[in-house]
Amino acid sequence: MLATIQYKSKKLQIDLSQPIDISIPLRGSKNNVNAWYVDAPVIKPAEDDGQVISVLEGACVNFNNIAFNPHAHGTHTECVGHITEKVHSINQNLKQFFFLAEVVTAAPEMLNGDFVISKKQLQSAIGNKKRDAIVIRTIPNTREKLTAQYSHTNPTYLLEDAAIYLREKGVKHLLIDLPSVDKERDECELKAHNAFWNTKGKLRMDATITEFIYVPNKVEDGVYFLNLQIAPFENDASPSKPILYKVIS
Repeated sequence: MLATIQYKSKKLQIDLSQPIDISIPLRGSKNNVNAWYVDAPVIKPAEDDGQVISVLEGACVNFNNIAFNPHAHGTHTECVGHITEKVHSINQNLKQFFFLAEVVTAAPEMLNGDFVISKKQLQSAIGNKKRDAIVIRTIPNTREKLTAQYSHTNPTYLLEDAAIYLREKGVKHLLIDLPSVDKERDECELKAHNAFWNTKGKLRMDATITEFIYVPNKVEDGVYFLNLQIAPFENDASPSKPILYKVIS
């Protein structure tokens, strides 16, 4: 189903019949993707006076409790409240949900023993394009990303100059297939987070970072229409479900 959408000053034709879900689902399993040294998420039936509230156990409904951390257990979208003393809510600050996005693929470079994504790489991938959102897929891009256990592995991260470049280019929404845009252990400097949200200047309250996405290999680099869906959590971050739609014209 093709739809013509007026987006800012442009008319875009997108294919609504072929949504591309780039989120990682949350499962109550040790095989759930994980980072930041926490246990696996738990999804299990609630109990009432010893009765397990599950249809399998004789109840009339399934009634599960869910325990998880949005930053550690899957695709999540966060606002500047993630790193400020005052905890700003993603639910209060993300007020628009459709954006023109560019999907780019980056091959991490080695720097001082770390794998990193640099400003130069993003400049080469994005060029003179103006986009509200940038979706970064790193390679190698295997399905192991759906179950990876990242704690103590020092994953790839974004260099500070890359985050500054995106901010200065006017990118409001950064999506990446890593547990963080910053190094796993950096003595709490969080250089990329701070640079992207401009914590040394006027805070970018409406800018977001979405981590732990997964962009399948069949998805080509290029322009897409992004629907950035979040759950209405009054928290610095929320589980999220970013959906891409191919722009036809």
